Amino acid sequence: MITCEPVITESCFLAQRIHNGQETILKLIQQGHIILPFILSENIEAIENLMQRYSSVPLSLADACLVRMSEVYENSQILTLDSDFTIYRKQRNQLIPVIMPNEN
Repeated sequence: MITCEPVITESCFLAQRIHNGQETILKLIQQGHIILPFILSENIEAIENLMQRYSSVPLSLADACLVRMSEVYENSQILTLDSDFTIYRKQRNQLIPVIMPNEN
């Protein structure tokens, strides 16, 4: 699985109330199950454009990075709990394939 550092930061924040939540996330990185190939500084202009385009949603930095990663890494899918990914588009008008649990 690949992701980016802003997503790890947000995940660790959300997992802080779960016993060993943060430690588990960091261990997955350490063991190579989660890889962080995305470099924010190399994609900053595209990220800024996305955040501006979706300012009414609003689009977080982590979400903007995932949208950008969906553009960079073709044939990728985003695993998320965030229903805003049904609104976001890659390349301005293409649906982003998501894996999202049902709310039932």
